[in-house]
Order: sequence, then structure tokens, then C-alpha cells
Amino acid sequence: MKNKPVIDLHTHTIASGHAFGTIEENALAAKEKRLSGLGISDHAPGVDPHTNPLSFAKLCNVPRQLYGINIYYGVENNVTNEGTMTLDENLLSALDYCIVGIHGTCYEPKDAVTNTDNLLKCMAHPKTFFVSHPDDGYFPLDYERLVLGAKEYGVALEVNNSHIRNPWRMGTLENIDIYLKFCMQYRVPIFIGSDAHEPCRVGDFEAAITLLDTFGFEEDLIINNDEEKFRQFIGFKD
Repeated sequence: MKNKPVIDLHTHTIASGHAFGTIEENALAAKEKRLSGLGISDHAPGVDPHTNPLSFAKLCNVPRQLYGINIYYGVENNVTNEGTMTLDENLLSALDYCIVGIHGTCYEPKDAVTNTDNLLKCMAHPKTFFVSHPDDGYFPLDYERLVLGAKEYGVALEVNNSHIRNPWRMGTLENIDIYLKFCMQYRVPIFIGSDAHEPCRVGDFEAAITLLDTFGFEEDLIINNDEEKFRQFIGFKD
């Protein structure tokens, strides 16, 4: 891969309840990995009982730069079986972006049509720019509909480095192959996410890069390999 990711927009801190680093520790790790940007996207309420929604309200107090790294405020929001998300609308509106994903702690698996319907409803929200780990076969999806929905709503799908490193999840590699083909066919962007739950994993993209290189995926469809491209994609304004 000629242009590797310069922003890790899918990272977690102790505010998620089951991660192990602070924002400062993640930012320092991003500097060591020579990234230019870092997204703080802790889990919304529902995944971990220790998640405090007020932590999102306090993100406005976090500096926009730490150790020379640009900081972006986000959330990994949860899809519900009603097709809604679990973070309060007022808190969501104050963030730079929303990653939406299905998590088993707050979602009962359904058939591919229903799962896709619920995910698409959340993708239609104006703050949703990304979908996390749509590869998890425990929650089957109609990938062509998902990709076409992403194109309609201006959303990028994740290639999750953590899932690729731990392919015990049902169908991870096979499912990624399916939706990458549709992304190239319909010109829908992706992003590479570390899904880091500890600072040492911030900026860890190597398994995903190897997969994408093997696949032959087009780099111009990767959102986070250029910071200005990422900013334009989420409509970020200084």
C-alpha cells in the first residue's frame, strides 16, 4: 500500500469501560506511529455497564491537539432492534462523527434482511459517517444493500484490523471479501480501523493493509489515508 492510513478514527479509552488507555496515552501512541490524527470513538451506552454517557459531554474539554496529533471527537454507537441508536441525541449532535455498529450486548441477532434494515436506519442519521466491523457473521447482512445504502447516505464501511487479526469471528475474511467487491463495483469508500482497546494497538493497521493489498483494493476509496480527505468526508470545520 503506497498511502497508508494517517488517522486512526476507531479507538477506545477507559471511558468505554473495557479498554485500558486514556486519551493522552492514545495520542502519544499515535505520535509514535507517526499518525497525523486520532479519533476518540468510545462505545455508546449499551455495550458495557460502566460506560458513562457524560464522558461524551466532556469531550469538548479535550484539546484539539495533543503531542502534535489532531484530535477528533466521535462515538461508536449501537444499533438497536428498533433501528435506533443508544447515545442521546443531544450528545451525538456535539460530536464530529458517529461510527455505527451492531453489538451483541445490546442487539438480538435477526435475519439478514432485518439486520440490514436496522443498520440502514442508523446510517441515515446525519452524524453517521462510518459503519464498524460489518464483517461479523453472527449478524448476517445483505452486503449489496448495505453498500448501496452507504453510497446513498455518504457512509464508509470499515475494514477492521482487530477482526482480521482474530479471525475466530464467524465469516470475517469471507464477508470482507464480499463487501469489498461491492465497494469497488459501486465506488463506495472504506476506512481502515484499528479498533484499539489499548494504546499499543493505536495505529495498528498491518493485517488490514495486507488483506487489502492482496485483494487489490483501490487506495482512492480509502478515507483515512489522507487527513484532508477525512475532514471533507465528515464536513469538519475548524
